[in-house]
Amino acid sequence: MKSKYFLLLLALGMVSMPIAAQETYQDTKLMENELNGTARYVGMGGAMEALGADLSTMQSNPAGIGLFRKSQLAISGGLISQSGDNSKKNWGLNFKGDATNASFDQAGFVWANRTGRNSWLNVGFNFHKSRNFDQILSTANKLNNASLNKNTAAKYVNGLSDKNSIAWNAVDDAYAHFLVGNDGKMQYYNATSFLFGQYQKGYIGEYDFNISGNINNRVFLGATFGLHDVNYRSNKIYTEDDATGALSDNYEMLKIDGTGFDIKFGAIFRPVEDSPFRIGVYVNTPVFYDLTMRNAYDLTWYPAAENNNNNNTDYGNSSDYDFKVYTPWKFGVSLGHTIGDYLAMGLTYEYQKYGAIDNRINDGDSYYDYWTDSYYSDSNSDEAMNKDTELNLKSVHLLKVGLEYKPVQNFAIRLGYNYMSPQFNDNAYRDATLQSPGVGYATSADYTNWKATNRFTFGLGYSYGNFFADVAYQFSKTNGEFYPFMSYYVKPDYFLSKDNIRSTDDNVADATKVSFNRHQLLFTLGYRF
Repeated sequence: MKSKYFLLLLALGMVSMPIAAQETYQDTKLMENELNGTARYVGMGGAMEALGADLSTMQSNPAGIGLFRKSQLAISGGLISQSGDNSKKNWGLNFKGDATNASFDQAGFVWANRTGRNSWLNVGFNFHKSRNFDQILSTANKLNNASLNKNTAAKYVNGLSDKNSIAWNAVDDAYAHFLVGNDGKMQYYNATSFLFGQYQKGYIGEYDFNISGNINNRVFLGATFGLHDVNYRSNKIYTEDDATGALSDNYEMLKIDGTGFDIKFGAIFRPVEDSPFRIGVYVNTPVFYDLTMRNAYDLTWYPAAENNNNNNTDYGNSSDYDFKVYTPWKFGVSLGHTIGDYLAMGLTYEYQKYGAIDNRINDGDSYYDYWTDSYYSDSNSDEAMNKDTELNLKSVHLLKVGLEYKPVQNFAIRLGYNYMSPQFNDNAYRDATLQSPGVGYATSADYTNWKATNRFTFGLGYSYGNFFADVAYQFSKTNGEFYPFMSYYVKPDYFLSKDNIRSTDDNVADATKVSFNRHQLLFTLGYRF
């Protein structure tokens, strides 16, 4: 913990030392790490990368499509619901969100084509919602000698409001509008408490095109080309009750839209000819995203009567920002085994180095693409933000376990479990002083460090002739720590004193415990031919 605050002190002193920033936290929204697809896939916890023969394996191990022996059509949808205090309380804030939403989650087909006695060449297409952004996050806590406008004052004093700085953003501009006096100095007011509310919605839709097959029913190979469609929306409000009697309401509206593409490669092997045991391996390239962020910010300032030197108490700003993000490579290995025609077991491990996300700045040179009838821009890596991301995001490990049991031939019972390790380092935070467009275009200061995710799944399946119907239930839980803004200590000897008494010039917001509990009920209808 000591190093966190020493480095932040240096950052406020204009020393170039990136820690964390806005784009680091936005980047994690682009990581398609949710469990979704067909109800069979979800019911087995997604642990089917070696078992194959399910449309959803197209999104991870494309070789799984090579195990189909009949063509198939399937469509899936259901309900997503959030539970827990962080989704129910709005603290009297003016924001609205639905805790339960309908969701269209999957639609696809595979055409199975025999090319030899024991060989097949299959092609397929599948859409699935790889990320569902629907979430309500509301919380409240006390503040002690700290406030959001105090952070702006520190940036102002340390020269980050200079026209050559790209750390000065809409939040700072609004506070400075009210708190910089005629003498050119900026005052600040400590707060006693805060209220926060946010409603996120939208999705990332993935459209996968697959070709796969097998050699003598022993080696299965596949490749998938994926198109990704980002639709993210967020509305939030942050309110502080200042110690002098002043109040401030911060409103943000944020949209991220864009597209990306990737290529996935996979293989499945049956090492023993007369055994159904198989091993799967796969690799997914980065998703190459081209994105546009549109945001609007408004600050309503209610100063105490004796400090009301400006009749205008409302000030806002808006901006558009085009950028690119390249996600890290993803690697996976899986095991699968069946016993007769009544039991199937799967185990999958995935690895992805989140800290290797490449944030990129469009350099302004645009070119016309005749194939897509659109313009694209060259880009270069945002080195400051990339170092920041590397320092604050971990390598993420995902373990999936699944089981399917058929007590009778046309009825199946499924169980699954996922564990996804934390994506944030323990001391990660969103740095408002980083010299990057990701900070300069920011319209908020809050961040949440989410911990590990646990998912539990259960499913049932029934087939009648060529038709089949599946249902799955998934419960996922993630705890986290919410911060309304980054903290800093003015005196580095804070950690050297025995009593650890904070200076009144420090600006420290303690963590607020939050949780994200989600329930999914998913249905799939399909036809084999």
